[in-house]
Amino acid sequence: MGARLFKPLSQKPNHDETPIDPTPRLTYKQPRINQPVSPSLPPHHAPTTQFCSQTEALLGKPYVAIKHMFKIMKELGRGSFGVTYLCVENATGREYACKFIPKEKLRESDFIRREVMILEHVSEQHNVVEFKGAYEDRKNVYLVMELCRGGELFDRIVDRGCYPEREAATIMRQIVSAVHGCHFMGVMHRDLKPENFLFVSKDHSAKLKLSDFGFSVFIEEGKVYTEMVGNAYYVAPEVLKQNYGKEIDVWSAGVILYILLSGQPPFWADNEKGIFDEILGGVIDMVSEPWPSISHAAKDLVRKMLTSDPKKRITAAEALEHPWLKEGGEASDKSPDSAVLIRMKRFRAMNQMKKIALKVIAESLPEEEKNGLKQMFNNMDTDRSGTITLEELKSGLSRLGSQLSESKVKQLMYAADIDKNGTIDYIEFIAATMNLHKMKKVENLLKAFQYFDKDDNGYITRDELRQAITEHQMGDENAIDEAFNYVDSDKDGKITYDEFMTMMINDDND
Repeated sequence: MGARLFKPLSQKPNHDETPIDPTPRLTYKQPRINQPVSPSLPPHHAPTTQFCSQTEALLGKPYVAIKHMFKIMKELGRGSFGVTYLCVENATGREYACKFIPKEKLRESDFIRREVMILEHVSEQHNVVEFKGAYEDRKNVYLVMELCRGGELFDRIVDRGCYPEREAATIMRQIVSAVHGCHFMGVMHRDLKPENFLFVSKDHSAKLKLSDFGFSVFIEEGKVYTEMVGNAYYVAPEVLKQNYGKEIDVWSAGVILYILLSGQPPFWADNEKGIFDEILGGVIDMVSEPWPSISHAAKDLVRKMLTSDPKKRITAAEALEHPWLKEGGEASDKSPDSAVLIRMKRFRAMNQMKKIALKVIAESLPEEEKNGLKQMFNNMDTDRSGTITLEELKSGLSRLGSQLSESKVKQLMYAADIDKNGTIDYIEFIAATMNLHKMKKVENLLKAFQYFDKDDNGYITRDELRQAITEHQMGDENAIDEAFNYVDSDKDGKITYDEFMTMMINDDND
């Protein structure tokens, strides 16, 4: 590679999506820093593209007038599928980033539904952009997310070139932490690149967050993925072979690490085919400048992340334990709470009625709504017994960076173990780790209310609540009184649907 510069980093990337056909008989265009590698077939096999109707409801909920909810401000950026604006929530005055996606640009409605489900699922995971919600009207889908004011990692690399090792390690620890969190939660990102990591502020030491889950998928155990997606510079060799799994995210993160340390990509050519040939060749230059002055530990991590054989490649969890990241990474020994721990703590603090309601919702969730949750459960249930023991819960939370005492883990265990048999089963785990977006869906709230309202008269009595709590062995008369009196806000001895819904959607009531 020599002194070759990473010239595509000298200008802002073009966000147009251009399919790449891996067959050699086709002509390859000049590479762009963010050019996606997307599924493509020879022309005589190419399917007819189906676009969504402008009036087709995609998210399964009523249309909204977005301007009644948010004041739309200046444009923040634009890509192939939409434009992102700064917006201000009318009810709170809080600022967010809102992506406008025209339905006419969506080839299949399943893509946007999958992205929304993934954004809801990984929400609250540290080093991942927080998701506010998804809305739609007749023409557009709107994704409202946390506003990150510090811009892209891409732009800082353009401004600075290569990073000193300690700063590079701090950035990489956050990148790998995001990858590990997503993998533990059963999500493969498939499009890691500097443009998709955002700084929360312009501060020099601002936190970094992963964004853009448009190419992401839920990981299905045992499934081999074949779609060609990603970016020409960052794509893993097994993607080009159309046989891959979550290890591809570690490879892409390794490419980012190489760029942070050297200011240039590990694989370079004048066209995409050339880049792919270099990637498949797997030869990494660590001889040219500045590599002689880079530490052995840093080079060791690069090699392990850019190992061509995915079975021999270091995992995200193992990379977080690598000496170079541990020594040069986060200054604090205390890691932020993972999304799993945040949700289990929230569940522990809930009243008994709300816990039962979440179990009812968990039992009635359709299979597609459980995507990711099964993988999370399996990552905890290491002996595949179908239940999580205290030791497995402690080990799983530790692998997510939590440093809890035995007594704290026991408290979480006791709360999640609804039937009090000493272990957490799959439904109990879903109830205790369900994201707020699923909890607040109208159809889920209605199912839970109907479970308590045994005689279907439109309200819940104290006796009906007593029956439910007794069935689940979740408390005595004091617990019944406490929950009923809290939810029965007008003290008329009846819990209406509106009172029940207020309890369920209020984040601060537990």
